[in-house]
Amino acid sequence: MTRRIWPGTPTPLGAVYDGEGVNFTLFSQSATKVELCLFEAVDDVVERERIELPERTAHVFHGYVPGLKPGQLYGYRVHGPYDPRSGQRFNPAKLLVDPYAYALSSEPNWKAPLFAYDRGGHPERGDGGAGRPKDAGRDGAAPEKGGGKAAGERRAEARGKDSTPPPPPAPLDDLEICHRDSAWGAPKSVVVDHRFAWDGDRPPATRWQDTIIYEVHVKGFTQRHPGIPANLRGTYAGLASDAAIAHFKKLGVTALELLPVHEMASEREIWERGLVNYWGYNTLAYFAPAGRYSSSGRLGQQVTEFKAMVKALHAAGIEVILDVVYNHTAEGNHLGPTLSLKGIDNWTYYRLVPHNPRYYMDFTGCGNTVNTRHYETLQLVMDSLRYWVTEMHVDGFRFDLASALARGHHDFDRLSSFFDIIHQDPVLSRTKLIAEPWDVGEGGYQVGNFPVLWTEWNDRYRDSVRRFWKGDLLAADLGYRLTGSSDLYASSGRRPYASVNFVTAHDGFTLNDLVSYNEKHNEANGEGNRDGTNNNHSYNHGVEGPSSDPVVIELRERQKRNLLATLLLSQGVPMINAGDEIGKTQLGNNNAYCQDNELSWHDWDLDERRKQLFEFTCRLIALRRSQPVLRRRMFFSGGYVHGSGLKDIVWFRPDGAEMTPEDWTHPNARAIGYLLGGDALWALGPRGEPISGDTLLVLINANHSPLEFVLPAIEFGERWEVLIDTRTAGEPARTVPARAGGERYLLVDRSVAVLRLLERKEKKKVKRVKAQRA
Repeated sequence: MTRRIWPGTPTPLGAVYDGEGVNFTLFSQSATKVELCLFEAVDDVVERERIELPERTAHVFHGYVPGLKPGQLYGYRVHGPYDPRSGQRFNPAKLLVDPYAYALSSEPNWKAPLFAYDRGGHPERGDGGAGRPKDAGRDGAAPEKGGGKAAGERRAEARGKDSTPPPPPAPLDDLEICHRDSAWGAPKSVVVDHRFAWDGDRPPATRWQDTIIYEVHVKGFTQRHPGIPANLRGTYAGLASDAAIAHFKKLGVTALELLPVHEMASEREIWERGLVNYWGYNTLAYFAPAGRYSSSGRLGQQVTEFKAMVKALHAAGIEVILDVVYNHTAEGNHLGPTLSLKGIDNWTYYRLVPHNPRYYMDFTGCGNTVNTRHYETLQLVMDSLRYWVTEMHVDGFRFDLASALARGHHDFDRLSSFFDIIHQDPVLSRTKLIAEPWDVGEGGYQVGNFPVLWTEWNDRYRDSVRRFWKGDLLAADLGYRLTGSSDLYASSGRRPYASVNFVTAHDGFTLNDLVSYNEKHNEANGEGNRDGTNNNHSYNHGVEGPSSDPVVIELRERQKRNLLATLLLSQGVPMINAGDEIGKTQLGNNNAYCQDNELSWHDWDLDERRKQLFEFTCRLIALRRSQPVLRRRMFFSGGYVHGSGLKDIVWFRPDGAEMTPEDWTHPNARAIGYLLGGDALWALGPRGEPISGDTLLVLINANHSPLEFVLPAIEFGERWEVLIDTRTAGEPARTVPARAGGERYLLVDRSVAVLRLLERKEKKKVKRVKAQRA
């Protein structure tokens, strides 16, 4: 019997359950007919019912089916012309995912005919570049996070401004339509009941200057953790377990930045190598939490489990930030699969080459670029963002390849509609907004150029800090990075916390591998070690890979502490790559995007050295959280602050004298000291109370030999207490007497020390204040 269907309403988009039935809507400007397909089981070969949506309003097909309930599986067949030369790729033989689906029953089964064209029996043609992860460096054109081509070939695919690929030398496979049905291997969308007992859940609302980000993979962190129940490992529930939260709390981080959790797909070419897209930068559905991380089921249970995770983390005072991929989808280029948007309205959802719309403009290195210049696509992105904030209670977003979202006809546009809508939106404008400020197209590198409200991943910081401790960079550039990168952000009216500082991230070497390998070792990825960046600024300290030499081991451990100390002592927002605090290694693989195994999962069987590294990291974070001078809201002025006898920052040479402009460019400038005035903050708290703290002295020696620093005394203080010294992982011995001003403090080669002022010469302070008044 044919099920009844009523006209329904054209809004809201998606499948919405109202207690009595479900309203279905789908936007397609060019389709001629849309059929709703209902399934009874995930493994149904074909749909049990096929119902044409009866109404069309403003390009929205819609209909209401009474009696349907949450858990109902569905998909769409969209009719229209199949004419790739004109950019039309409709094929009703292909079951399509609802762009507004709140859950999916599975990921694509690549044994099914998921391509809209006849592939002609040539599997070697791959998936058309679908979702190849990327690593756009400072020039916006570094090698991506995967794929199967050398960096130069990938940059050629991006095609810069024009993005017009040459005609393929291969056959015209995508011009011949494939009539084989894909329903048995295509993901099914799921009707979801959104009710959840939030019980007064409130976001922690941590101020930017107080934020410490922990970039973490849901499965990687939980899969091998002995304190997490076995049935919860690898899942959202595992990340919200008591054992996981205890680690986050002891470490002291304030926010988790989750690698992609939107429903995703592994590329066919990776699947054929027996691997999966582990990182997840290959989005299929922008509203659906990835079912692969659900311990409770994939028929809507993943939604409830995700909410429970957020609720638990909020209760612990920890924010949740999502790494989101709105710049491209899993459908790849003209040779990619047809899973959703491509078969619904290719012209609307993707940027096609204007005079040759068979092809896709590719600013992402992943085969396609989402067309946020079209109002409906922009609405899709904004509706998704609002959903994750209002319904799922997340606290912010890190936008993958964000420059691609703000391109006009070709170039990046700071005045784009994408920014305008977010800035005026009463929900999104209050969230944490982080840009990966580049893409792989020409002019895509935009570090420092995003508008107010935005923070940015600062790869200038990453490279400067790595090069300084490797010995390739003098102190001048490091000075900017330690103080919040004012050269990048101050002129546009932004604050130090516009800079999200990081030394390592999921993409690249781990901290352990950064000091243990000169070269990448990505052979396990099956791409001939061609994938992943070669520009690592790493140093193995004499031995490639693991070493039993105690001298090498000691130096590597000290360099880890130096890099962590530099990160946590810098102004801006520090981001820690999960696992670095326990010495995680990927055995030199700097592109483990397809390694869903022990290579990527955290090893929690800690030896003594790794335990010491964790404790040292905890102390560093505790120091940062306790010292307002390390979390400034304003850039340093370098001048005296009224009411204090101190400048807000003073730079010292090892001999105790203040640094001159010439000192910064001296060929041997690899050792600096700087003093942060604890009562020279010129800042107020939330209730208008003055903020002050300890005065700290930071001493840095990147030389390969020990160096004595003269402790300042003339106007700054009498006695100093050592808080941190990276020569050791342990706390500085409390039996060591506090250092008097004018004495010398020995830093071993390649080390950092942090000292706290215990006594202050009040007479000098009075003299200084009087001098200012005069």
